[in-house]
Amino acid sequence: MKSQALALSYFTVAYNVLEGVVSILFANLAGSSALLGFGVDSFVESLSGLVMVWRFNVTGLTSEQIEQREQAAIRFVGIAAVVLAAYVVFESASQLWLAEKPDTSLVGIAIAFVSLLVMPVLFVMKRRAAKEVKSRSLLTDAAQTLGCILLSVALLIGLGLNFLVGWWQADPIAGLVIAVFLAREGYLALTERELCTR
Repeated sequence: MKSQALALSYFTVAYNVLEGVVSILFANLAGSSALLGFGVDSFVESLSGLVMVWRFNVTGLTSEQIEQREQAAIRFVGIAAVVLAAYVVFESASQLWLAEKPDTSLVGIAIAFVSLLVMPVLFVMKRRAAKEVKSRSLLTDAAQTLGCILLSVALLIGLGLNFLVGWWQADPIAGLVIAVFLAREGYLALTERELCTR
């Protein structure tokens, strides 16, 4: 079952890097704060996945050394999440203040749909594997995957309202919602030393 936990962690990293690259590329093309924030969060989640790869792929280390490495990585993820949240807040607030209307993004809507198909399955599989190997860190990583599902909903609403009814403000507002989530992830990582959103 440890091999399954490791495979799920590798998949998390690969999927989120791809999702992050595509999201940020099309966010820049459309001027979408929501899609930018979603892409940034994908990279934060891929960092979380790397921590899990690191956690389940160590040999020859004591449990104390593994814990020290895990805490160092979590601290890095926390700092990255807070810094990136501040950037997304700046982008979203500027877009609202300057009334910079983003273009509609069908690709962004497609990304949200794909995420809503993939992430629930990944969440269930991670929780099952975490219970089997009795891993608190994988369980908290699963909670972060659940957070990604909620962000996918926020992204879909923000981009969907802009596409369907031309309410462009929904895009940067969704960006602000995603930034708050990112900031909370970073805060929890830095204060509670866990990669989770309860």
